[in-house]
Amino acid sequence: MIGLRILKRRRAVDLALAQRFLGVPVANVSDCMSRMSAGGARLRPMHGGGAMAGPALTIKTRPGDNLMIHKALQLAQTGDVIVVDAGGDLTNALIGEIMVGDAIKRGLGGIVINGAIRDAGAIRGGSFPVFAAGVTHRGPYKDGPGEINVPIAIDGMVVEPGDLIIGDDDGLLCVPHDDAQALLAAAQHKQVVEARMIADIAGGTYDAAWVDATLERLNCPIEA
Repeated sequence: MIGLRILKRRRAVDLALAQRFLGVPVANVSDCMSRMSAGGARLRPMHGGGAMAGPALTIKTRPGDNLMIHKALQLAQTGDVIVVDAGGDLTNALIGEIMVGDAIKRGLGGIVINGAIRDAGAIRGGSFPVFAAGVTHRGPYKDGPGEINVPIAIDGMVVEPGDLIIGDDDGLLCVPHDDAQALLAAAQHKQVVEARMIADIAGGTYDAAWVDATLERLNCPIEA
């Protein structure tokens, strides 16, 4: 029944491939995706810091209810990132210290909540990746409905079950399953290029001629 169902994930990005993204800034991957997708500026890291990368186990739940998140914890495989579309509602927290502890024990790769969390101090004091839109002390309900392993969308970013989810201090990004390998290579190349630019700036040899070239192409008048 639509709205209350648990489906089987049919495919997932390889965990070894996913973990290679841990050394690549999310911003570099985003640039290689033409800057057309993002999890939204509201979803911020709630943990003490560190990158996240893993296959998505998706959940769509009624705002304020975490029944399906508890079930997803039982279904998740090592390295999975649980990604929850709770409509962005911040009235009730959907996870806290106990559920994060369970996720750590199960070897998961992280949790993303398009909604609120609680026990923020404990989560902030740890390194397990948790991204959310806000914090509240009010706890969740556990009645459903909800769905597991269905397509979800967060601020226009579509996440299919098994897609790659990456995150760092700049936010979240979903990499489509079939594009992960090619985007890793492209993002690593961009990382090398940007490192060279930073070194040129430090050494005083950075060439910014492209700025004037662009203004000339745009026919921008510049007063002498």
